[in-house]
Amino acid sequence: MNLIYNWILLLIILIVGAGLYLFNGMYNFAATSPHNNLTSLIIDESMEKSVKKHAKYVPMSHLEENAGIEEGSEEYDEMCAMCHGGPGLPESVLYKGLYPSPPKLYDDHEDWTDEELFWIIKNGIKMTGMPAWGPTHSDDEIWALVAFVDKLTRLSPEDYQGLRQQWRDHGGEVHHEQ
Repeated sequence: MNLIYNWILLLIILIVGAGLYLFNGMYNFAATSPHNNLTSLIIDESMEKSVKKHAKYVPMSHLEENAGIEEGSEEYDEMCAMCHGGPGLPESVLYKGLYPSPPKLYDDHEDWTDEELFWIIKNGIKMTGMPAWGPTHSDDEIWALVAFVDKLTRLSPEDYQGLRQQWRDHGGEVHHEQ
């Protein structure tokens, strides 16, 4: 019985200690101060599990290989490249100031399925700077963006610049509020 009381006391001490630490402003939330390893592990694992769970309910897209690529490239260039970059683009000032750093989607989005990317783009990710585009974009527009992100890893800097120039030559701005 003494052992149970010791565990309960230890648990109470841990909860009170964590509460004092967090609610007295001792944790540094500055974007210039990285999370400690335990916090990063908890946040990263929780976010990944959440996306995978919620994305199970996203209906699979039936986009053809190049369907939506042009529209998706326009959306990406206008709304995503400033944070996520693109082949041959230098890191933006915005990218350098965000914590956690946004993934460079032209390098490392392959851990996510298309449905998971759709869910992330549509719903955003809290406390990362990733906005929810669902309130301002149709599912078709979001799927076009997913299709482009899938193709992004296979684009050379020259191909990417060519797409950017192509849509700018046709008038630029493509996003519309619904």
